[in-house]
Amino acid sequence: MDYRNAKHIDATRIDCEINHPIHGWIPYTLDPADTDTTVDNDALLLAIGDDAVAYTPPTVEEIEVKLAFDVRRERNLLLQGVDVISGNPLRWGELTTTKQTEVATYRTALLDVPQQAGFPDTIEWPILEVSP
Repeated sequence: MDYRNAKHIDATRIDCEINHPIHGWIPYTLDPADTDTTVDNDALLLAIGDDAVAYTPPTVEEIEVKLAFDVRRERNLLLQGVDVISGNPLRWGELTTTKQTEVATYRTALLDVPQQAGFPDTIEWPILEVSP
């Protein structure tokens, strides 16, 4: 079985690419818990042997970078929801001045999330109250 770039992702699983007869090189995770028999995991494991790069746990810095990325992604999704209203002059014009101020304050608070003292480990998410 043709494979390349085999790398342990934990104690039991290996990420690699396999040469699929129709699709060419595709990503694949060799997982002992996988019950799908489309790929013969035993044959692949035998082919890889000791060739897989050993698992290296992420550093604290790598974990923090990933967490910060995830928090910003969540924040950006919330911003998109606000921008549907604030970026549309017709919808924005339908809001009262008080509600416009609340939405603008909420949007600013979302933008300021990365500047919070506990970022990215501790986040105080702003809340926009929805009034009838």
